[in-house]
Amino acid sequence: MTIEAFLSRTIDAAIQAGKAVLDVYATDFAVDHKADDSPLTLADRKSHRILVEALAPTQLPVLSEEGRHLTYAERRDWQRFWLLDPLDGTKEFVKRNGEFTINIALIDQQAPVLGVIYVPVHDVLYFGTITGGAFKLASADKAWAQITAKETDSDTIRQTLIRVSDPLPSPSSIPEVFTIVGSRSHSTPEVDQIKQEMAQIHGDVALISAGSSLKLCMVAEGRAHLYPRTGPTMEWDTAAGQAIAEAAGARVLEFESGRPLLYNKENLLNPWFVVKRKQPFKAESGCLRQS
Repeated sequence: MTIEAFLSRTIDAAIQAGKAVLDVYATDFAVDHKADDSPLTLADRKSHRILVEALAPTQLPVLSEEGRHLTYAERRDWQRFWLLDPLDGTKEFVKRNGEFTINIALIDQQAPVLGVIYVPVHDVLYFGTITGGAFKLASADKAWAQITAKETDSDTIRQTLIRVSDPLPSPSSIPEVFTIVGSRSHSTPEVDQIKQEMAQIHGDVALISAGSSLKLCMVAEGRAHLYPRTGPTMEWDTAAGQAIAEAAGARVLEFESGRPLLYNKENLLNPWFVVKRKQPFKAESGCLRQS
């Protein structure tokens, strides 16, 4: 089955999960905590169930932040599988700032080849495949409902979806000032150091903050030139965003080695990484050298 053939199912799943998340968001929801003290809500659980049920007909295995964490022995031979973050940015969800997303990625041979990210509060959809490019769709729920009400063939739905979406990167979004996007909840001294290094090269440098996988989307869209992550993330935090960013022509690399970020490792913790647009700029670190 081609990568693009999965797109309609994953987009529908993300939008339906987003609706369920918004239902919880509108209530006085309770907040539990996992063993690592990270927050967990009913929205995380509802989204997980919807996504897993929607993807079950593909008969591909699923690895989800909110699912049972399989041992490496159970998943080491997976060649193709779904990697989900049912509610990326639960801290932002709890803060009620709207910067949380539904993330779905298809992993093939340790690389993310399809990504869907839905932003429920703003009803914005980002999607991309490594073979078909990356796109952004505003008013996604309404647009998707209109498309699927008229069409039933998945290829026709996909073609119509692409026709009404904006390709990424968007030239009108690219700022004149070199822009770095950082985490709203996890700022580090290393990011400040990178800003200083980039300022020596580019002059004025802007530093903006965002939550969840929106940071990868901002690089894909062209609104930021660079996203360095010098703090802990898990594979499900980055997979969908990496697929979209790379489909939009950006690169996602390990911070120290400059090698591509890989998935389904024995340890699901990501190394430090950087997301950058393909444009020339110089720096000492391997991941920040000219593309």
